[in-house]
Amino acid sequence: MGRSENCLSKLDRINKTLRHEEADRVPISDFFWLTFIERWREELGLASDADPYHYYDLDWICANPNMDPHIKTFESIKNTEDEEIVRTGFEAVIRHKKGAQMPYFEKFETDTIEKMLDFQFDDPWDERRYFKSGDDQINGVSEVIVRDTPSFVDRVNAVYDKFPTYGGVCEAMEEGWRIIGPENVYLWSALYPDELKTFLDRVSNFTLEIMKAQYEAVEGRLDGFVIWGDVAYVNGMLISPDSWRTFFKPGLKKMIDFSHSKGLPVIYHGCGNSTDIWPDLIEIGLDCYNPLEAKSGMDVIDKRQTFGHDMAFCGNIDVMKWADAPLDELEGEVMRKLNAAKGGGFIVQSDHSVPSNVSAERYEFVYNLVKKNGTYPLDLGQWDIPEIK
Repeated sequence: MGRSENCLSKLDRINKTLRHEEADRVPISDFFWLTFIERWREELGLASDADPYHYYDLDWICANPNMDPHIKTFESIKNTEDEEIVRTGFEAVIRHKKGAQMPYFEKFETDTIEKMLDFQFDDPWDERRYFKSGDDQINGVSEVIVRDTPSFVDRVNAVYDKFPTYGGVCEAMEEGWRIIGPENVYLWSALYPDELKTFLDRVSNFTLEIMKAQYEAVEGRLDGFVIWGDVAYVNGMLISPDSWRTFFKPGLKKMIDFSHSKGLPVIYHGCGNSTDIWPDLIEIGLDCYNPLEAKSGMDVIDKRQTFGHDMAFCGNIDVMKWADAPLDELEGEVMRKLNAAKGGGFIVQSDHSVPSNVSAERYEFVYNLVKKNGTYPLDLGQWDIPEIK
């Protein structure tokens, strides 16, 4: 499948950035809430199938296959005008209140040590995960419930000629808590560490195989991987750094090693403030960290000063400011953080994903700032921070 010159230019831009080289300009892309996209279309008078990636010709995009442990159609437990309740292939019961930003996990069927140890995974290489449309929790349950997601291969093929395209996979925390519940991850790590590690090692092996299988399914037509792995919250790690090193670091290293064996970089998406394990992430070869949530006290300038160019960064534009700060304050937020792009190593994105309280006009304000001021060599004027190199 041929790729456009524009796509190849974007790929060169992204790859140079992740190698800590200055490309032609600073890359920009994002993840978007579906409710933002609906508002954006309405405000700009766009067609019902318009999307920001194509409209703004953004610099990279990600697609995730079906990672449900059990491949199955969502079981509808309740569906009214106000709410919908489904059971997914994680054997989790999820309630979605219509209009709410996030779903509520009502029940995890795997709620005892015995059930956890007996839990069986469907084949990670099952072709339905990659070649068939269907229901799956990662792609289909967020601020809305989406049924019959198009196949992974079709979604990759639809964008590969236009965008640097990354595959996606969950590491053991992100996959595991959806099976046994987050509270049990924390509790059992203390009460039943050996049993939990046995289970999480199986989870890690399952998602590693999904990583390998998606690469094969698209015949290598991927430019990198996003590894999804929330292990922190606003004030720090959800479990101790030592526990993270025991339960999750070895599996994450295997994933990074596999991606690198194919010559592909890795962007790790972890919400909250996980700075305590960043030396570990650097040690095991992580290329880039996303999203550096500003509401968790993360500031990309501070991180660049502390970690230099040991790891690239993607994100950190405060969506709360993006939504409603005075425009001069929002301009300062963006321009100051462009200092992190000196020497490469910074992709401009939101500090999580663009929500529906960001207007189309304010989204474009930031996009246009980056396109205008992100050309190398950077000239940041009054916002320049000389000590950042």
